Amino acid sequence: MSEYIDLSTNAGWLCDNCGIPLVLGKVDVSYLGNSFPVDLLKCPKCDLVMIPEELALGKMLEVEKGLEDK
Repeated sequence: MSEYIDLSTNAGWLCDNCGIPLVLGKVDVSYLGNSFPVDLLKCPKCDLVMIPEELALGKMLEVEKGLEDK
C-alpha cells in the first residue's frame, strides 16, 4: 500500500453514472460532525466521487480512528 496516492492523472477513470472522465477537485469529506477538504477524482457533471481503496483503508481509517478517540 502506498503512502502517497497520485490522483493528478485520472488513469482513465470514468463516471459510472455519466460515462465521462473524472477530474481532480476539492471534495469536503465529513465524519462524526467534522469536515475537511480532500483532493479526489470526481465527475464534473453529477459530482460522484471516487475514493481509492488505498485512501479508504489507509489514511481515512487513521482519521476515523483519531476522531473516534476524541
